[in-house]
Amino acid sequence: MSLRIERIPTLRDNYSYLLVCEQSGEAAVVDAPEFEPVAKRVKASGAKVTSVLSTHHHPDHSQANPELSRSYDAPVYGHASDSARLPGFSHGLEEGDELSVGRERARVLFIPAHTRGHIAYVFDDAKAVFCGDTLFVGGCGRLFEGTPAMMFEAMQKLGALPGDTRVFCGHEYTESNLRFAAHLEPENAAVKKALDDAQARRRHAAADWHDATPEEMTVPGRIADEHEINPFMRAESAAELGRRRERKDSF
Repeated sequence: MSLRIERIPTLRDNYSYLLVCEQSGEAAVVDAPEFEPVAKRVKASGAKVTSVLSTHHHPDHSQANPELSRSYDAPVYGHASDSARLPGFSHGLEEGDELSVGRERARVLFIPAHTRGHIAYVFDDAKAVFCGDTLFVGGCGRLFEGTPAMMFEAMQKLGALPGDTRVFCGHEYTESNLRFAAHLEPENAAVKKALDDAQARRRHAAADWHDATPEEMTVPGRIADEHEINPFMRAESAAELGRRRERKDSF
């Protein structure tokens, strides 16, 4: 089996994703705030969209859901608790539920903290996790609706995935995240190298994010690397994570 993952730049720094099962030609769209960039990519791929997957309800991840659902006659998945606030919601998911994209299988992780209905989609065979705004490369999401304890549990859950699992997150925040990580751990050689690599990629970034090329994208990361560079995954307690998140909020 083979899952092709296409990164689609949306808004100012968002990542939407087109997941294509190369055996069946069926596809899913993950976290789409804009219709046109996604529809253009779908047309170019020749794939048939059979589902729309949302990690959480925030508009910058979901406001294109209704138009995508209408255009492709595709159901919209999200956490069951978000039925009243996720645009286009049609199918509720819980921890441990599974779904298919063609012949590829995904399982759901419930990882509330950024929002109380946040989930991730784990494609074990493809070694990929789509984690929205909970885990970023080198960072984590703001605690809009959750607590440090909830985010700590989410980091533990995501951190338990195999080290070669690729991290497909919701934003191009890597450089700023790693600047903060370097501030916290100035002697961490892995952070320094990761920051140098991210800055090299971003140095010649397109003026318009919609025109971004794969060469300037720092996503995906890898779970193994997050254990080395991510100060939130490296936090030893919920209290420590909370203190770090407060410092990052004003960094």
